[in-house]
Amino acid sequence: MRIIGGTAAGLLLKVPKGFDVRPTPDLVKQALFNSLGARVVGARVLELFAGSGALGLECLSRGAAQVVSVEKANRHARMIRENLEAIHLDPKRFDLRVQDAFQAIAQLAEASRQFDLVLADPPYGEKNVGRRSTSFAQQLLDDARLPSLIAPDGLLVIGHTKRDTLTVPAAWAEVKMLKHGDSVIRFFDKGDRLSLTADVADERG
Repeated sequence: MRIIGGTAAGLLLKVPKGFDVRPTPDLVKQALFNSLGARVVGARVLELFAGSGALGLECLSRGAAQVVSVEKANRHARMIRENLEAIHLDPKRFDLRVQDAFQAIAQLAEASRQFDLVLADPPYGEKNVGRRSTSFAQQLLDDARLPSLIAPDGLLVIGHTKRDTLTVPAAWAEVKMLKHGDSVIRFFDKGDRLSLTADVADERG
């Protein structure tokens, strides 16, 4: 895996071994950042379920003003630090929090923090035909504190598997969807303001 855009483009990232981390595929990452475009430049970014830190570090390479990266596993957090050092980006613009994603959401909300982009590509949930999803992606959408972290005109971007059918609460309005193989990336803004027309793109490769 490597950084695909910005000042650190082409530099390699370490990825934790094992099945407990599922790095976002480069083709999906490319489609995601093509969609975000210049929105990343100068943005305040929150990365949840960071894993290798690939999404947050990609934002940093592309000119984000500040990235807060949240990863619960100490082993993975160490690798994120190693990746940050390896790609020679400003560590003052990167804040790594080693804690549970939902604890981080609660603390950041209590501190009245806001972000222009909240990115999350958590472990995939199970197929849930005939029942409501219990996946981390669904839990994020259901978390009543998360909308307060989204700045005006900000976006929540969540990755999940297509077999995991999510229920979108009224707090969110979907504005875009990208599909690639088994991966789905969905873009939401806060449902209390006028949403853009939903845009569905099927990214095949």
